[in-house]
Amino acid sequence: MKKILIFVALVLLSSKSVLAQSFNASAAFGAREDVEDVSLSPDGSKVVYIAPGKGQANAAFVVDLAGNAVPRKIMESSGKPERIAGCNWVSNTRLVCNVYAVLTDLNQDATAMNRVFALDSDGSNLKMLSTRQNNRSLYTSRYGGELIDLLPGTENAVLMSRWHVEENSIGSRVTDDHHGLGVDRLDTQTLTTKRVVSADPNASFYLTDGLGTVRVAGFSRSGAGGYLEDKTKFSYRIDAKGKWQDLSEYQSINRIGFYPQAVDPTLNAVYGTEKHQGRDALFRIALDGSLTKTLVYAHPEVDVDGVISLGRKQRVIGVRYTTEKRHIVYFDPEMAKLASALGKAIPHLPLIYFMGASEDEQQLIIYASSDNHPGQYYHFNRKTKELNELFPARAALAKTTLATVTTVKVKAADGASIPAYLTLPLGSSGKGLPAIVMPHGGPSARDEWGFDWLAQFYANRGYAVIQPNFRGSAGYGDAWFNVNGFQSWKIAVDDIADSGRWLVAQGIADPKKLAIVGWSYGGYAALQAGVTVPDLFKAIVAIAPVTDLAALKEDSLRYADHRIVADYVGSGPHVAAGSPARHAERMKAPVLLFHGDLDLNVNIRHSRMMEDALRDARKPVELITFKERDHHLVDSEARTWVLGKSEMFLKSALGR
Repeated sequence: MKKILIFVALVLLSSKSVLAQSFNASAAFGAREDVEDVSLSPDGSKVVYIAPGKGQANAAFVVDLAGNAVPRKIMESSGKPERIAGCNWVSNTRLVCNVYAVLTDLNQDATAMNRVFALDSDGSNLKMLSTRQNNRSLYTSRYGGELIDLLPGTENAVLMSRWHVEENSIGSRVTDDHHGLGVDRLDTQTLTTKRVVSADPNASFYLTDGLGTVRVAGFSRSGAGGYLEDKTKFSYRIDAKGKWQDLSEYQSINRIGFYPQAVDPTLNAVYGTEKHQGRDALFRIALDGSLTKTLVYAHPEVDVDGVISLGRKQRVIGVRYTTEKRHIVYFDPEMAKLASALGKAIPHLPLIYFMGASEDEQQLIIYASSDNHPGQYYHFNRKTKELNELFPARAALAKTTLATVTTVKVKAADGASIPAYLTLPLGSSGKGLPAIVMPHGGPSARDEWGFDWLAQFYANRGYAVIQPNFRGSAGYGDAWFNVNGFQSWKIAVDDIADSGRWLVAQGIADPKKLAIVGWSYGGYAALQAGVTVPDLFKAIVAIAPVTDLAALKEDSLRYADHRIVADYVGSGPHVAAGSPARHAERMKAPVLLFHGDLDLNVNIRHSRMMEDALRDARKPVELITFKERDHHLVDSEARTWVLGKSEMFLKSALGR
C-alpha cells in the first residue's frame, strides 16, 4: 500500500488535498482481485490459487487445506511482460500452468503469446509442454497450446491442443510437414508425447468427452488474402478411431448455427447453443451417427449463456441464463439441492458458483458474491457438510460498506424499455445527485446484477451510477441486438443518452452534474454521445475507447480475422458518422482519456487520434497513457491512478 501511495503522490503533485481525501478509496477499489484463479487437487486436500503482485506481476500459491498451513509460493511472474493465467492439478503432486504475455513484435506492434508449463506442487521439476521451435522451423508460433483434458484416473498425463510448425533445412533431407493445430497426449514428468489427433492448419477447436477422447473439432478456412472466413465448420467422430463427420456450421457475425460447448459421454451427445425463436437456446445433438437434435432449455425473454460443468471430467450439471440476475437451472438433482442449501447457509451472498471439485466430487470450491459484496471463496466437504472460508475476493474492501444495486427500466424516446442497473450512494436521498451513465464494453456484451468495482467506486464517492443494457447489448435475443453496436450505433447511443435523461427526469441527477464514463465500447459510446448530444453530459471519461470505425477495421489488417472484423463493423455512411474522432468540433464537454500502449483490443492510436482532433478543435482534453499495459489495465497502480485521476477530473468538470 505504501508503494502505491508514493507512486500516486508523485504523479498527482498538483492535487495533494484531493488525493488525501480520495486515495484510500481509489486504492481499495482499484486493487486487483486477491484471487485470480483457483483449482482443487484430485484428492481435495490442496488448493492452488493465483494472487496479484506489483504492477502486472502475479504468483501461484499452494495451500494444504488440513490445519493452518501457510500458502507456499511455487511459481512467480514479473509481469514484464509474462503473467500466470491459471493453474490446474494434473495429479495430487503435479500442476500445469498457463503463462501469458503481451509484447511488441519486430514492427513494434502489440502481440500476444502463451506457453504452458508443468511443475511439482513444491515448485520444482519445471518443464515446458508447449511445442518447441528450432533453427529448422519455418517460423515461431506465438500459440503455446491449451490444456483440453486432465485425463482423470491417470497419473501426470494430459491432453493438449498444440500448434505444430513445419520444419525444413537447406541442403538436408530433414523435414517435418506436420503443420497446424493437433492434439497430443503428454506425460508432464517425462515429456513423452503421443499424437492423438493429427495437426490440421484449418483446425481451431477441439472438444473432448472429459475422459480422454476427442469427439468434436472446429475448422475455420481462409479465403482471399489469407483471411479467415466467418464460418466455422464443426465435425465429430463416433469414437477415438472414427472418421470426422459433419456436425454443424457456425457464423459468428450473425450468430447463426449450432456452437458446441460440452460433450456428455454418458448420453453420447454434445451440448451447444443455437437460435430458437430469435434467442440462443441450449440444444443437445446425439453423437451416435444419427445427429438427433433435442431442445434442452430455452428462455422466453433472454438468451441462454451456456452450460455449467463441474470437476475434472467437466461433467455437465446445468445451464445458465441472465434476466435481471444470473440464474442456473441444474440438471443434476443433487447439485440443485446442494445449491439451494448453500443459498440458505450464506443468504447474504446469493450468487453461488461451483468453481472446482475433487475427483470424487465430494470436495468443492465455491465462490459466492452479491451486488454489495465483492465475493468470498469457500471449501465445502459434502461428506461432513462443513463449509469453511478460504479467501476473500477483495480484502482491500473488507471494511468498506458497499452500495446496493437495483434494477430499473429506462423509457427510451421511441418507447422502448431499456433494462438498467442503478447504484446510489449510501445514505443519499437519491435526489439531485452528481451522476454517471456507464455504458458497458463489447458491444456484444451486457451488464448484470452483481459487484462492479468501477460503479461501486463512483457510488462510494457520491455519484449515482446507471448502467444501461442498451439495444446492441447481447443476451436479449436478435431483435434487441439489432445488427450490432457499431453498425447500429445510433440506436445504442440514443438509448445511452436516454438513460442520462431518465436520471434527470426522475430527479436523481442534477442536470448540471451529469457525466458519462465508459471502457472500450463504453468509452466509444461516451465519446459518440458527446458528439450527438453535446449539451447533455458535462464531462466524459473514456478508457481504451474506439474513436474511428474505419481505423478499427484497418487495425485488424495484420490479423487472420480481418474480414470478420471488417464485416462486423460494416461499410457505409455509418462509419464516418459514427466515428467521434472525426467530429470533435461538435463536442462541448471536457474529455479525459486513458489507454495502455500494448492494447490488443483497441490500438492506442484511437485515443491519440481523439486527443489530436480535440486539440485541433480547441476542446479541453487530456490523454493519460500506461506504458506496457494492455486493454484491461491489469495493474493495481494503474487502476488506482484511473480512479483517482478521474474523480478529480469529474469534480473539476462538474463543479463539485
